[in-house]
Amino acid sequence: SIEYPCSDGEPMAENDHQFTALTESALTLREWLAERLDVYVGGDMLIYYRMNDNETRIAPDIFVVFGVLDRTPRYSWIVWREGKAPDFVMEIASPGTWRRDASRKREIYAELGVREYWRFDPTGECFAPPLAGERLVDGEYQLIELVADGDGGLRGFSELLALDICVLAEGERNLLRFYDPVGGRWLRTHHEEAVARQAAVAVLGATAVILEATEAALESSEAARREAEAEMRRLRERLRELESGR
Repeated sequence: SIEYPCSDGEPMAENDHQFTALTESALTLREWLAERLDVYVGGDMLIYYRMNDNETRIAPDIFVVFGVLDRTPRYSWIVWREGKAPDFVMEIASPGTWRRDASRKREIYAELGVREYWRFDPTGECFAPPLAGERLVDGEYQLIELVADGDGGLRGFSELLALDICVLAEGERNLLRFYDPVGGRWLRTHHEEAVARQAAVAVLGATAVILEATEAALESSEAARREAEAEMRRLRERLRELESGR
């Protein structure tokens, strides 16, 4: 009889930097894990983790759960009904949340058994370096090694996602990107996928025009060939007539 609201009345994000990183990353991970029928990817969703207590809850910016049999869209994640807590969590820093992300939320995620906990700062104004990853070992979080790329970027490997989680410096902001080390490719964002599809459609359209022009040219040349052959037959026939009349 207890209701578990799907909203806490708080905004999804405090600013565009946080919103963009949150939505693009969640959609990118959903696409990456789309073929895994036992994986659920959620974002900005309330997680209830104490039975019969609808006041105790937490809302990760991005979370991934492995071993899920039902990927039906949820309104909230109720741990005791689902059978488990998230395995992967990422928080996107904002001025009003980053301190709690690194303290109380971190403690809660460790208690819940979240195996990897990552934090990202899109503006670089909350903490440095702008990326931090931790792996749960014997109930305690241990830092995941980050590697600098020489251009102001950072990357760390997520064993759960089998991806490098990367920060790329772009002017005054940081971009959160994912790299597939096995496939040797950057995962496209939702926007990049849309642009790529539009480009593919444009190429297909241009190819269709070229094919039509080529077919028309072939048909024209075929018609010209048939006319030439007909004219040659007419001339041969005329030549035979002249020879027979001599």
